[in-house]
Amino acid sequence: MPATGAGGSGRDALYAREAFIALPLFGIFAATVAVLLLFAEAGFRLGRYQGQRSEMAQKAPIAEIVSAMLGLLAFMLGFTFSLAASRFDARRALVVDEANAIGTTYLRAGLLSEPYRMEIRKLLRDYVKARLTYVQAGEIAQGMARADEMQERLWAEAVAAGGKNPGSIVTGLFIASLNEVIDLHAKRIAFSLRNHIPTSIWDALYFLAVCTIGTMGYHMGLVGARNVLAIIPLVLAFSVVLFLIADLDHPQKGLLKVSQQALVDLLDKWNTEGPESKP
Repeated sequence: MPATGAGGSGRDALYAREAFIALPLFGIFAATVAVLLLFAEAGFRLGRYQGQRSEMAQKAPIAEIVSAMLGLLAFMLGFTFSLAASRFDARRALVVDEANAIGTTYLRAGLLSEPYRMEIRKLLRDYVKARLTYVQAGEIAQGMARADEMQERLWAEAVAAGGKNPGSIVTGLFIASLNEVIDLHAKRIAFSLRNHIPTSIWDALYFLAVCTIGTMGYHMGLVGARNVLAIIPLVLAFSVVLFLIADLDHPQKGLLKVSQQALVDLLDKWNTEGPESKP
């Protein structure tokens, strides 16, 4: 049966994350660079102040602390990048799985009697077109609402076909494949809207990054040497990695997008075969 509940809860999750998703990734990148440079400067000034007031502060093992914090930050960045990459790969795999399920449903619809065969195949074509249109336009909320509507129409046709032939094995196979299409759509919604890197991990990453850069600036202030040519590339490197993690975690928003080519190929195949094609 249609996963209307999943679609509704998916839309709720979408609206709850709109404030974050609306932010451009390049804006987040610029803000990250600015914040890290600000903490580096603040750490430098604090270190210079402490170094002028106390000679003991200069003897503290700050370099060792910075090395330990850099190692911990590198570990956290690698761990988080792996999480984002695995989710990105899962989203790509779901597109292929959904295209295969829709293709199977389309073929099995050809075994139904008229008028269900032509109507269901037409609805499946429209369903794929709508999905591609809304995804490519970035109108996720509208696309989800349209998908829910078309799934209900497809299910209504399946119920009608099943009522006409209640003991038909062919109809049962078609309904099973249609149910799989609906389930895969619900999974894609879950992965797109809810299966993101937890906010607590983002908080820990940024906290560790600003502490590490701030401590590096503090160490430079203690020794009285501001190494701009070292701190700026380091800040940019950390910011780029954080940008890539955010990009992987939010497909269809930045530079890295989940390809919809499997659905495009499916639609092209149908267009080549023509509306009257049968398995």
